[in-house]
Amino acid sequence: MNTPALRRTLQTAAITGGAAALLLAAAGGASAHVGVTPDKTAANSYALLTFGIPHGCDTSGTTKVAITLPQELNDAQPTVNPNWTVEKVTEQLAEPKKLADGTSITKRTSQIVYTAKTPLAHELRDALVLSVKLPDAAGTTLYFPTLQSCEIGQTDWSEIAKDGQDPHSLGAPAPSITVTAAAGTDGHGEAAAAASHPTETAATEQASVTDSGADALSWAGLAAGVGGLVLGGAAFLRSGARRNAAAAPAK
Repeated sequence: MNTPALRRTLQTAAITGGAAALLLAAAGGASAHVGVTPDKTAANSYALLTFGIPHGCDTSGTTKVAITLPQELNDAQPTVNPNWTVEKVTEQLAEPKKLADGTSITKRTSQIVYTAKTPLAHELRDALVLSVKLPDAAGTTLYFPTLQSCEIGQTDWSEIAKDGQDPHSLGAPAPSITVTAAAGTDGHGEAAAAASHPTETAATEQASVTDSGADALSWAGLAAGVGGLVLGGAAFLRSGARRNAAAAPAK
């Protein structure tokens, strides 16, 4: 009963299965490193930076994540995560630093350290969110070297590509973002833009904080889609078999 329709069905199922496997592999590869996702990158704006912790050290659970701030940033406000305690580490500046508003500072926040209340299992993912004021320097890449400590061992995500080096060749790249040109305003800065779009701003912040949940939903949706394709193929096969049986001459 190897009909042309049956062959076409089997070929379609094989192609679909292969495509699904590639999608799953790509999704897994994209989350292999500790990385950062900004909700905005415009110069001189306030941004939420979501640091994804996709796995432990080998198979050991994560106990601490220390995020080092680049020299271009003076401070960061960590978002509360119920699974972690958090502290800000400050450093004394060699000399006072003058700010855009004319004031000066003698200390800056150099590091944000999250400590897990219970080790984050290797097969689980979490997201840590910082609020920062981006510098007025479009085109600048900001690096956030991150030390991930585990129950056994640690991973230092601090490698930075040299000139001409492919960043994808790095084994433990430092999370980074690139500051883009400031968005047009009416002279009142970002506050005016946020006030004119309060719903959009709130939605953006909520989406960033729930980054981990969104990833989970994406995996669930992908799995559901693959399952639907498999069930659809099976139904088509049963339907074809019934048609062939009905069309067969009686003996």
